[in-house]
Amino acid sequence: MKTINDYRNKKVLVLGAGKSGTHAAELLKELGATVVLSDSKPSSELPEIEELADAGIQTITGKQDPAILDDGFDIMIKNPGIPYDNAVVAAAVNHHLPIITEVELASQITDAEIIGVTGSNGKTTTVTMITEILNQERKSGRAYAAGNIGISATETAKKASADDTIVMELSSFMLLGIKTLHPHVAVLTNIFSNHLDYHKTRENYVNAKMRITMNQTPDDFFVVNFDSEEWRQLSHRSAAKVVPFARTSEIDKGAYEKNGKLYYNDEFIMNADDIKVPGKQNVENALAAIACAKVLGKSNLAITNVLETFTGVRHRLQFVLEANGRKFYNDSKATDIEATQMALEGFDKPVVLLAGGLDRGYTFDKLIPQFKDHVKAAVLFGETADLLEASLQKAGITDIQKVDNLDQAVPAAYSFSDEGDIILLSPANASWDQFKTFEERGDRYIQDVEQLTHKEEGQQ
Repeated sequence: MKTINDYRNKKVLVLGAGKSGTHAAELLKELGATVVLSDSKPSSELPEIEELADAGIQTITGKQDPAILDDGFDIMIKNPGIPYDNAVVAAAVNHHLPIITEVELASQITDAEIIGVTGSNGKTTTVTMITEILNQERKSGRAYAAGNIGISATETAKKASADDTIVMELSSFMLLGIKTLHPHVAVLTNIFSNHLDYHKTRENYVNAKMRITMNQTPDDFFVVNFDSEEWRQLSHRSAAKVVPFARTSEIDKGAYEKNGKLYYNDEFIMNADDIKVPGKQNVENALAAIACAKVLGKSNLAITNVLETFTGVRHRLQFVLEANGRKFYNDSKATDIEATQMALEGFDKPVVLLAGGLDRGYTFDKLIPQFKDHVKAAVLFGETADLLEASLQKAGITDIQKVDNLDQAVPAAYSFSDEGDIILLSPANASWDQFKTFEERGDRYIQDVEQLTHKEEGQQ
């Protein structure tokens, strides 16, 4: 960790607790700042309050009032999920108060090399693949995964040395709050139309994602998906060396799939079928990881050692277990239509689909081709059950059951299945109608599957 004086004797408002807010507040205190942390939740719902008090950090809980800014702060560290139309944030903008996110703070205190990964889908899997590859054959230091993956960037930055690498998953929310964060390699997995409730327009969303490369120079690398013309054009906005990857497009440099084989600059790396995790999207994630690994000098053996054994990230097309000839997969992170499309396309066996969740006001007709080609039956729950049923019926699916909740959905799905089938939770919706997080939803699914099959997670 670098010793910096940027925050000494400065007054800093940390808006939002949680892991990132708590760790940022504690770090700022260590750096000599006067820190106030504000969170809209009551103190009874914030177990970290006692820890913060012990560190000498003032906390204001239960509401977030713009009047707090009258105390004369020098900077705000904002929880990425808090939108800019939040009353306190909007007031800070009007007062020209600098606003950053925790990943920016982490980048300011580390000597470690930073790899940044963003995109609508595939971020966490790609980050994990890259991290594991970079830890192969390493002679000094290690690679750490951090950021939106659920691991505090500031805590990671505090322990990382100049010999280490931090592979940061960077959401669009986080990227809006960076000023100087400078990844040596930036990775853009893809861009769909996500989080428009936060960003208001697709243009704003795309611009937020592209901030990952705004501080890069010609000495850096921008790894970008070339399977969309839009994404190809976005690469021109980077000053870094562009390293493309593509699963479906023909390219003559970078990482790409051709006739079921994966290459980097015409060098054969591995067969696509040898990637342990299923699905076309994981071929794309692997290609992004290969491109990143190769520009950093990793060997083909280091790459294949990981990609041939990596079984997936929890809640992201995760293999749960096999029972009575049925394989259960947990894709609770599929909170949008595109993620479920990619999940379904990854299986060549009949799928019994469990889907449903928060109603965001759109239909699911974009899934009709995947329903036709891959789904034999569906069990639906949550606010969007009726909308999903309508699209499934258009696809000609007749074995459909609507249930009240996920606990009922698992045995219902099993009743539709036969030996050799895939039973897949891929909701195509956010979880917030019935669960606090997609992780909670995925954990519940695993528990229900274990209870149904009398087997433990990971068993075959």
